[in-house]
Order: sequence, then structure tokens, then C-alpha cells
Amino acid sequence: MSFAVYPSLRDRVVLVTGGASGIGAEHVTQFARQGARIAFLDIAEDAAARLIDSLTAEGLPAPIFLPCDLKDIPALQAAIADIAGRLGPIGVLVNNAANDQRHNYADVTVEFWDERMATNLRHQFFAIQAVAPMMQAAGGGSIINFGSISWHTNHGDMPAYTTAKAGVEGLTKGMARDLGGHGIRVNCVIPGWIMTQRQIDLWLTPEAEANLMRVQCLKAKVIPEDVSRMVLWLASDDSRMCSGQLWVVDGGRL
Repeated sequence: MSFAVYPSLRDRVVLVTGGASGIGAEHVTQFARQGARIAFLDIAEDAAARLIDSLTAEGLPAPIFLPCDLKDIPALQAAIADIAGRLGPIGVLVNNAANDQRHNYADVTVEFWDERMATNLRHQFFAIQAVAPMMQAAGGGSIINFGSISWHTNHGDMPAYTTAKAGVEGLTKGMARDLGGHGIRVNCVIPGWIMTQRQIDLWLTPEAEANLMRVQCLKAKVIPEDVSRMVLWLASDDSRMCSGQLWVVDGGRL
């Protein structure tokens, strides 16, 4: 599949959280192919090394990778400052990182709840807080948060995750208002069931796939490239008047 080329993304500094694998790795790959200057954060160092090797084998410049546990906010803030010092002011933030670990509501402890909020919601705000001043100084920027279709479809078995992802949409709306006067756009991408290797390995059974095809308008599985197409557009100047919106990429499920 071929992607549109966005001239405004060439040399733009882009930060992707959770960029070592899955959807995040696809974002890193596609921004690199657009000629952007890429940095990504993740705890999965082996996966990050494999991604960098694949990009350099393609003839693309190696992105900057910094290992970072996003639950550690001072470490996140330091990593963002480091990236800006090495690449220049961050013009695009993709708040991609999350973990949709299943859990029974009856087993949730206070500690687990707080950890899930830190894993799936808190770091998005503090990353925004860290990049906003440099975007403001530059006259604008694009922040792309990642929500989830799960709470829209009444998905059970992960109440802490669905609560956090619902919160991402509220964060997006509020920050779009707070930052819009500085030319900073804040949007939220809501993926459907995206066929990353993890999803395929853990949950894609023949029965689940048949049900997915029943509820989607488009009778094909959504893949990471489909989501990255939306992210590239939201990061580019082509979407310059789009902010505070929820962009669903789900094959027509909702």
C-alpha cells in the first residue's frame, strides 16, 4: 500500500510514545518515510532495536530511541527535554502508549487501579504539558492522543483500561481549548480492533473474527497502516483547522 506524501512533515520533529512495536512502530516507520525527524520512547528495548534495524535497512535515518517507563513522570519529562535538545523543538506529539491488559473488576485493588491510570492516561497529560511551551514558542504544533473503541462498545473485562481511555477523550477536548489560542491542535484517534501481532496472538479466534466482520460496515480487518494514515494527516498542515475532534478508524463499527 502507498501513502500520501505530506511536504509539511519533512524535517518536522515528531515524538511517538510506545513506538517500539505494534501501532506505535507503524507510526515511527511512516513518519520516517515522510522525512520527519523521529524520536520514540518505550520500555521494550529489544523491539526498539529491531525497529531501528529495519528502518536503517530500508535506507532511512535511524530514529532516536530513549528507553523510558512512562509511569515515571520525571523520566518522561527528562526524555522530552533530551529529545528537544538533540532534534529541536517537538512539533508533533503522538501519545500512543497504552496497555489493554484484561482484568476482572472484582480483583482490582487501589494499587492496580492507580497503575492502570498511570499506564494509560496520566503520561498523556504530562507529555502534553512538557511539549506545549516549545510548540507555543514555535507558533503551533499537533498533539495526537490515542483513545480506544473499547468503552464505546461496552467492552467488559478491563474497567480500569476503559475508564482511562474514556478520560483521554476528555483530556483531548479540554486541552484543545486551552492550547488552541497558541495554534496548537489537539485531536484524539480512536482505533477499532487493529490487527497488531499481539492482538492476533492473544485474541483473534475464528469466532471473534466472524463477529468482527458482522459488526463492521467494511468487511476487512483494520491494520496498523490504516491508523497511521490518519495520524500522518493529523500531524500535517493539511489538517490545520482540525482540533478537539475524535477520529475513529474502525471499519465502520461504531
